Amino acid sequence: MKLSPDFVERTLNQFNARVIPDDHPVAPELNKMFGDHTFFVDREGLSILEPIDPPQPGAEACKVVKLADWGEGGNTLAPHEPEETELVIVLDIAH
Repeated sequence: MKLSPDFVERTLNQFNARVIPDDHPVAPELNKMFGDHTFFVDREGLSILEPIDPPQPGAEACKVVKLADWGEGGNTLAPHEPEETELVIVLDIAH
C-alpha cells in the first residue's frame, strides 16, 4: 500500500519508525521485491502497512506487516514471509 504524505505523517505519529523515501537508492529494489509500498524501518526491521477492517465504523486502518528482520550486527535486512504484527495504525476517521 502506497501512502500519501499525510498518511505517512499519521503513521509515524503512531509507529516509532522511519520512512524510506521514494528517492532512496534502495527503494527500487524494495519495490521489485515486495511491490509498490511505502516502506518503514524500525529497530525490528522492514515493514509495510496493509489495510484491515476498521476498528470502528468510518475509520480507515492498517496493520503493520513485517517483511524483513535485521541480520547479525544490525547492518543488513533478512527478508522473510510477510508477518502481521498486532500494531494497528488508524489513518483516517470519518467525521
